[in-house]
Amino acid sequence: MKINELFYSLQGEGTLVGTPTVFLRATGCNLRCNYCDTTYAYQKGKEMSIPEIVDEIIKFSCPNVCITGGEPLLQKDTPKLIERLLEKKYTICLETNGSIDIKNLVGKKSVMISLDIKCPSSDSHQQMIMENISYLSKADQLKFIIKDKKDYDYAKKILHECRPTCAVFFQPVWGIPPKKLASWILHDALPVRLSLQLHKVIWGTKRGV
Repeated sequence: MKINELFYSLQGEGTLVGTPTVFLRATGCNLRCNYCDTTYAYQKGKEMSIPEIVDEIIKFSCPNVCITGGEPLLQKDTPKLIERLLEKKYTICLETNGSIDIKNLVGKKSVMISLDIKCPSSDSHQQMIMENISYLSKADQLKFIIKDKKDYDYAKKILHECRPTCAVFFQPVWGIPPKKLASWILHDALPVRLSLQLHKVIWGTKRGV
């Protein structure tokens, strides 16, 4: 596998926010979202075998692993890595960008799928596989990155049409004040949670944290 970075930090988003976690960032992404904060992971990385990756993760003595990107499902060995980590009794969060079928990955014990559905401001929203939402269980989570009212209304429409059973997070594009998004959520009494990227609140946009 081609790995961009591997580091230990706090989970900054979603239901596991604040949880000490080992992050494995896979190289490569099939999308080019306008607000992407990990463009450095598009190409750069180091080739590592699954045993090498597991050996590095073990060094941190942490039971939680987040596999992210880029888009980790572009790499054919990602499912094998997940199985190997499950054998080692790790709890896994798999972050995926909504453009790749996840049907064969859901329902695994100790694996949470964190599915990102892109909104219009990303310019990648037309590449989403909306059927993915129906595969999510209560153990998974769904995330929308919101820049403006158009994004908000788009995400709200998807919630109405798809009715996900998992936790749903609305997260402002980094640098956009969250007050308006918070007020829209409260006004419409949406059954969602506001996410603010804790790691950036603490460390800013520094890499490897």
